[in-house]
Amino acid sequence: MSHFSNIKTQIRNLECLQTALNDLGIDWKSGPCAVRGYQGQTATAEVVLEQENNYDIGFSWNGTEYELVADLQYWKQPLSVEGFLRQVTQRYAYNAVVKETAKQGFEISEQADREDGSIRLVVQRWSA
Repeated sequence: MSHFSNIKTQIRNLECLQTALNDLGIDWKSGPCAVRGYQGQTATAEVVLEQENNYDIGFSWNGTEYELVADLQYWKQPLSVEGFLRQVTQRYAYNAVVKETAKQGFEISEQADREDGSIRLVVQRWSA
């Protein structure tokens, strides 16, 4: 029986996920790679975060979105699973918005990190 848990996310763009992890200073490996779990069990993921305890965290494509894959019993991150996902998801959303608006010709004209942890972005596009 597998010890791995799969947690659904709203993450669908691999490049934005990787950029979000970089923004947060999280070391990761590009896959497909094995996510190491309990008693040598493995799962395959497109992004793998190695932990010092040899139990990894991964993001695996399920056909619709990237799920977080990990043996949660051996979670060794500074934040809880929920806190970690909240942080990664916020940076992912930021990068996805910036990337998509840039494709449409917009530029960031204002950005503010708020006390509640949210980010305020103002984008603009000049037309001729």
